[in-house]
Amino acid sequence: MKFETKAIRLQSGRSQHREHSTPIHPSSSFVFESAEQMQAIFAGTEQGNIYSRFTNPSVEEFQNKMAALEEVETCMATATGMSAIFTSLMAYLKQGDHLIASRALFGSSFQIISSNLQEYGISASFVNPTLPDSWKDALRPETKMFYLETPSNPGLEIVDLELASAFCKEHGVLLNVDNCFATPYLQQPAKWGADIITHSATKFIDGQGRVMGGAILGSNEIIDKAFQFIRRTGPSLSPFNAWILSKSLETIAVRMDRHCSNALALANWLAKHDKVVKVNYPFHESHAQYNIARKQMSKGGGIVTFEIKGGLEEGVSFLNNIKMLSLTANLGDSRSIASHPASTTHLRVPEEDRLKVGITNNLIRISVGLEHIDDIQEDIDQSLNSIA
Repeated sequence: MKFETKAIRLQSGRSQHREHSTPIHPSSSFVFESAEQMQAIFAGTEQGNIYSRFTNPSVEEFQNKMAALEEVETCMATATGMSAIFTSLMAYLKQGDHLIASRALFGSSFQIISSNLQEYGISASFVNPTLPDSWKDALRPETKMFYLETPSNPGLEIVDLELASAFCKEHGVLLNVDNCFATPYLQQPAKWGADIITHSATKFIDGQGRVMGGAILGSNEIIDKAFQFIRRTGPSLSPFNAWILSKSLETIAVRMDRHCSNALALANWLAKHDKVVKVNYPFHESHAQYNIARKQMSKGGGIVTFEIKGGLEEGVSFLNNIKMLSLTANLGDSRSIASHPASTTHLRVPEEDRLKVGITNNLIRISVGLEHIDDIQEDIDQSLNSIA
């Protein structure tokens, strides 16, 4: 089946009620027919649900869909995107290990790696994701993983996954790719050799700003470590959220088509605006990694960033003058969202580190929604023109 068909038609088997839409299974635990069956399921010699911290039918349907769409063997779902990222690090790293990470990361991911992991005795080196020749300089004998985002949040830097995979295989390092901005519809990192793929399902996978969720994907052997970590520590996805996310996947292709067409039109329009200094969009020809983006992505995604004339004051003023677009701590919604990363998502990242990845004080991020493009542009235009 093609991607769109799999997203719609892969679902759990029907019950005796012959439902067309699969039900939610909001049960904390599951019963057994006998003591022998209970023993067999606990031992793993028979498949079955025990407790929803481990497995749940609603969660399993979402996991199976995600694995099929990323074209990998298996998926483990989590309560949030950040719990997926944390699990994708802690399940595979131990005290004394070393991690190479892209310096172009979401603020919370940067904080986990630069602060929390250090407290567990796991060291890290940050590298320029667009300069592959420099990655070797960060290697140590104890290096176990290379963690990156592509496109990155919010700078939209593109990492060449083919080169990253070759680098990791040459040095026996796991490649961990955050695929949140692209979604499986636009990019499948496993095709380029990624070992671990992470998602914040809260974003484009849900697509309507309703629920939180995360996912970790890869081979059965690799993801079993994530399963064991989640089973013990409990960052499990709720059955209700899993049901919502599974339904959301049915429309991800048509939604992403609209997100991408609106975003490209917005980028082209902003590039000609007299209040805009620079536009950043992976499928805009001015993007520094345009050719790499075209190689590994089918479309450019739903995020556009741009720099306005001025600095921090003008960036804040832009948000205050917005009328239709939402000001909220999310992205990937059906509704367009404006944000100012330097004063919000990356506020706690040192300015020196922010500037290295293009997060200037006048950078604006737009999560381009599904509204009519004329209305999106009109609101941005009036806000830009209202800045002194």
